[in-house]
Amino acid sequence: MRSVLLTALVAVWMFSRAATAQKLIAPPDAKARVDKVFAQFNSTSSPGCAVGASIDGDVTLKAAYGMADLEHDVHITPETVFEPGSVTKQFTATAVLLLAQQGKLSLDDAARKYIPELPDYGTPITIRHMLNHTSGLRDWGNVEAIAGWPRTTRAYTHAHVLEIVSRQRALNYPPGADYSYTNTGYNLAAILVGRVSGKSLPEFTRENIFAPLGMNSTQWRDDFHRIVHNRAVAYAQDSSGSIRTLMPFEDVYGNGGLLTTVGDLLRWNQNFVDKKVGGAALTDAQLQQAKLTSGRTNTYATGLMILHWRGLPEVSHSGSTAGYNAWLGRYPEQGLSVAVLCNVTTNATQLGHRVADAYLEKVIRPQTAELPSALDAATLLARTGLYRSLRDHETVSVGLENGQLSIDNRRVLKPISANQFGIGDTESRAEFETDAAGKIVRLRIASEIDPSNVYEKVEPAHPSRADLQALTGEYTNDEAEVNFKVELDRDRLVLIRRPGTKIPLTPTYQDGFNSSVGSVRFLRDPAGRVTELSVGESRVWDLRFKKL
Repeated sequence: MRSVLLTALVAVWMFSRAATAQKLIAPPDAKARVDKVFAQFNSTSSPGCAVGASIDGDVTLKAAYGMADLEHDVHITPETVFEPGSVTKQFTATAVLLLAQQGKLSLDDAARKYIPELPDYGTPITIRHMLNHTSGLRDWGNVEAIAGWPRTTRAYTHAHVLEIVSRQRALNYPPGADYSYTNTGYNLAAILVGRVSGKSLPEFTRENIFAPLGMNSTQWRDDFHRIVHNRAVAYAQDSSGSIRTLMPFEDVYGNGGLLTTVGDLLRWNQNFVDKKVGGAALTDAQLQQAKLTSGRTNTYATGLMILHWRGLPEVSHSGSTAGYNAWLGRYPEQGLSVAVLCNVTTNATQLGHRVADAYLEKVIRPQTAELPSALDAATLLARTGLYRSLRDHETVSVGLENGQLSIDNRRVLKPISANQFGIGDTESRAEFETDAAGKIVRLRIASEIDPSNVYEKVEPAHPSRADLQALTGEYTNDEAEVNFKVELDRDRLVLIRRPGTKIPLTPTYQDGFNSSVGSVRFLRDPAGRVTELSVGESRVWDLRFKKL
C-alpha cells in the first residue's frame, strides 16, 4: 500500500514539475476557438468585447468583436478604450504599496491617521484592512442604493463618498474578523494617495506605473465630462434583447474608473514577471493574501484574488461598472495572461476562462473524479427548506424536483455524500450540518473566495393580515438619509420610498421578508413591540431603521 501511495505521489509531483517547466505554446487553432467564444458579439448591431492574450510577455492574440458606438457605427478594435471596473483596484493598491516602499506610510497604520472623516469604531481600521476587504466598511454605493440613489443615477464624487462614510455608525463586522467586498476602502485609498503623496491618484500612477510600463492608452475617469479618444460607449441589454446606453457618469475612482485597453493590461500583468515597477518586494506584497483574526487565510490579496482554475493557480480580478464588464487573469506557472474588456453587460469572467481553456487544454492538471452519491428520496427531502444567512439575513430556498436538489431553482446540487454537494458546474460546495440528533440545522455554501457563508434553517412564515398590519408604520435612518413607510396594499406589505417607489415585501421567515433592496426584517423589544426595521444584503449586512 505504501509503495502504491509513493508511486502516486511521485507521479503527481512529476506532472506538476512538467506542467510548470513546459513552455506553453499557443495552439494553432487558438484564434478560431476564441472567435467561437465571442461569436455572439460579432455583429454590427451589438456591443461587444476586445480580448488579448500573451505568453511570457509575447502577445499571441489581439481580437475585437462588435461595436464600440452603435449610434455612429464605430467598430471595436484591440486598441479601443474601455473601463475595466474593479480590475482597477490592483492599480490603486500598487500606488499605496509604492508609498509604503517610500516610507511615507505603513499598511498597518490606522486609516484615520490620513482620513479623519472615517468614524472611530473602537478597533482601528488599518490601510491593510481596506485593501484586503476585511475592514467591515459598508459599501457606500449599496447604502445609497438602499436609499434609492444607486450608482449611475447621481454624479457622485469623492466628497460624497467621504460624507456618506462619515455618517456610518456601524460596520459589517469588527475589522479583520471577516471578508466583505466593498468599494469604500478603495475610494478611501485613492483619497489617501492624494493626501500622502501630494499628487492626485491619476498623476501619481501616471508617473510611477503607467509611463514606466508603456501603458500609453491608460488614464483615469476622474472627470466624466472629459472627452476620451477611442472610448467605447457602455450598454446594457435586457432579457428582451433591448439595448440601452449605461455609462458611469460619476467622478469616483480608485475602486474603478480606469480607462484602458487589453494591450495595456497585458503589459501590466507582465510586471509581475519583469518587476520593473516596485521590484520583487512590491509584487510579493501585492500577492500576500489576507489573514483574518480567526487565523483563516482569505483568497483576496491586495487588489487581486489568488484562485485556481481547473487545478492551475490563477491570479485574477473581474470588474463591472455601469455597462462595462471585464476580467484580467494570469496563470503564473504557464506564463499566460488573458484580458477581456466588454462594453455590454455580460459574464466577462466566464469569457476569459473560455479563452484561457483554448491555451491551457494540454497542461490542465488531472482532477480527482468525484463519484456522485445516489441518495434516497427521504434523505434529499430532509435537506429541503428555507435557510437564512447568519450575516445579512438574506434567504435561500433548497427545493427538490425530479429527484434533484437545487438552490432557488437555479443552482443544481450534485450529491457527493449525504451532506456534501457540488453546486452546478462550479468548484463551490454546499454542506448540510446536523445537530446531535441528526436533524439538518445549517447550510454552508463555500466557494474558494468565500468559504464561510453559513445559513441557518428556518421555518417559512405565512403571516395573516393582522400580523402584517402590526408591522406598518414609518421608519427612519440617518446613515442613508432616508425614511421608509411600510403599508398594507390589499393583503400585501409594501415599503414606500421617496419620491414614490413602492417595493413589495415577500414573507420568508417570521418578521422577515425578501425585497428588491435586500432582506428586510422587523425587530421587536422584549415586550414584542416592533421598534426597528433592518435591511441586509451582501455588502451592507445590517442597516437599522428606527420606527417613528
